[in-house]
Amino acid sequence: MTPDNDPSPAPFGAFAPNAAQAAIISLAHRSRLKRGAFRPMLSRLVNLLRAGPVDVQYQGASFRFYHQASATERGALFNPDYNLEELNFLRAHVPAGGVFVDVGANVGTYALALARHVGAGGKVIAIEPHPVTHARLSFNNAASGCRQVRLVAAAAGPADGELMIETDGDNLGASHIVSGAASGKAIKVPSLRLQRILEEGGVSHVDALKIDVEGFEDRVLTGFFADAPQALWPCAIVIEHLSKHEWQQDCIADMRARGYAETGKTRSNTLLARG
Repeated sequence: MTPDNDPSPAPFGAFAPNAAQAAIISLAHRSRLKRGAFRPMLSRLVNLLRAGPVDVQYQGASFRFYHQASATERGALFNPDYNLEELNFLRAHVPAGGVFVDVGANVGTYALALARHVGAGGKVIAIEPHPVTHARLSFNNAASGCRQVRLVAAAAGPADGELMIETDGDNLGASHIVSGAASGKAIKVPSLRLQRILEEGGVSHVDALKIDVEGFEDRVLTGFFADAPQALWPCAIVIEHLSKHEWQQDCIADMRARGYAETGKTRSNTLLARG
């Protein structure tokens, strides 16, 4: 198994599913086994058949999924409709040649799907601070040939500087900003204001934004909306609400007060559009 932070990983396709793995993945895609409760079991079975990641297509992009320790990567591997309602909402608000911003991009399941949608004339800003996850994102972006994606190896935060992040358990995608005492596994990462990231990326408007930063969404967005010109305010937003109990301010209420309306809600995310 090639480490995902190896500076010269094996080329995409080196870990294509073998026949038995492909059969299990296909069965999941066609049945109720794609549901979340079954994915850890399927992941263990696929790993028994050959340990390591698998190289597959998802939403038109190329991914090397390290599914064993990432709920997001398991979801996208076994469920072809993973986050499809959110993706379709974003696609409906981002035209060809448009701009999409992914705050907490993980391995790129949103960013690279939207990169294919906006095309070569569009732009995607993918923000992911965790070095291992960022390495996976970078590999997937290169494998997908998405030159319109700008990768940002930093955390979006309320101020420029540094933040500590840590991972609970073995789900790398659940890495979060440390708000209290840091564990021995916490690491320091750069922090940049969202407005600065957009300006340095040459972005003058944002068609849609997705944010999933494990309970830190309010600290990213509240200051951004207070300080950024309205021209930079996204036309549509997907915000994860699973950790809203950790918010210091209700950033969804703040967005409503600024003219956004909730147009939908999934188990994990609230969908908002600007009136």
